Amino acid sequence: MWRALWELVHDLSVAVLFCFFLITFVAQAFRVQGTSMLPLLDDSERIIVNKFIYRFHSIERGDVVVFWYPKDPSVSFIKRVVAVPGDSVELRRGALYVNNARVEEPYLLPQFNDGESHAPVDVPKGYYYVLGDHRNSSNDSRTWGEVPEKYIYGKAFFRFWPLAKFGLIH
Repeated sequence: MWRALWELVHDLSVAVLFCFFLITFVAQAFRVQGTSMLPLLDDSERIIVNKFIYRFHSIERGDVVVFWYPKDPSVSFIKRVVAVPGDSVELRRGALYVNNARVEEPYLLPQFNDGESHAPVDVPKGYYYVLGDHRNSSNDSRTWGEVPEKYIYGKAFFRFWPLAKFGLIH
């Protein structure tokens, strides 16, 4: 009986340690809150965040990242990286310019682009400029500035809810 109990405790301990390792370093479930990433992601959708990828690859323009909100790190946000360290980023009547070149954004719907202009911002080393795809409804770098790299903890890569949208996130 003691041997069976010991084996159960051992197996449960291994399972808990495995889950801890997985959630801490590899992947984590995340619930989208709000509509700032429409049409790509909608409110209450469930995704998997790849926490492992940025240990081997740099964060790139176009990546949809999950990060701790710079004004309150107890809250997580999801946005698209539009400028990386060393870039100059600007919005001109709703059009995105990076390093003075217009960026095509096929993921934006015209009705979600507020058409606003924002002065150029030089993105400092160790920071990223992020925007929501639904520009009319997004609290992003236009409001509170760049995101420190250390606050970015993963890349959105797989949607598992709702089942009708099950699959990779591009």
